[in-house]
Amino acid sequence: MMRALAIAMVAMGVSLAQKVGFVDSQALLDRMPEYKAAEQEIERLTQQWQKEIDDLYARVEQLFQQYREQEPLMSPEMKRRKQDEIEAEERKARELQRKRFGPNGDLFKQREEKMKPVLDKLQQAIQAVAQEKKFAIVLDRSAGGGVLYGEPAYDLTEAVAAKLGLR
Repeated sequence: MMRALAIAMVAMGVSLAQKVGFVDSQALLDRMPEYKAAEQEIERLTQQWQKEIDDLYARVEQLFQQYREQEPLMSPEMKRRKQDEIEAEERKARELQRKRFGPNGDLFKQREEKMKPVLDKLQQAIQAVAQEKKFAIVLDRSAGGGVLYGEPAYDLTEAVAAKLGLR
C-alpha cells in the first residue's frame, strides 16, 4: 500500500521528501454552524416537498376510491373521463417527484447552492493551513478518502478548525 502511494506521488511529480498531511473534512463540517444550518434547511425543504408529493398521491388514491365506488353507476364515457382524470393526477405527482428529487432536481440544486459556500470556506482554510505549514499534499481522511493510517503529527484537522474559528 505504501509503495503504491509512493509510486502515485512520484507519478504526480511529488518528491517523497515533501510533506503530506491529512484532515477529517467531515469532522470539520460537523463543527461548522453554517454547515449545520444548510443541512437543516435542506431537510426542511425535503420534508416540505415530500409532503406536497404525498398529498398528490393521496389525491390520486381518493379519486381512485371514488371511482371504484361509483363505477357500477357510470356510463363508459364517464368511466373513461374519470380514469383519464386519475391518470393525469398520478402523472402530475410523478412529475413533481422527478422535479424535486430526480437527478439535477430541486434537491440537488439546493444542496449544491447551500453547500458550495461552506465547502469553499473549508477548502480555503485547508489550503491556507497547508501553505503555512509547508505541506505539498493534504488528503481527506473522511468518506473514503483513502487514508488508512495517519501519523498524528501530520493531522491538520485541528489547525484547519482553528483557521475556521471552530472549537
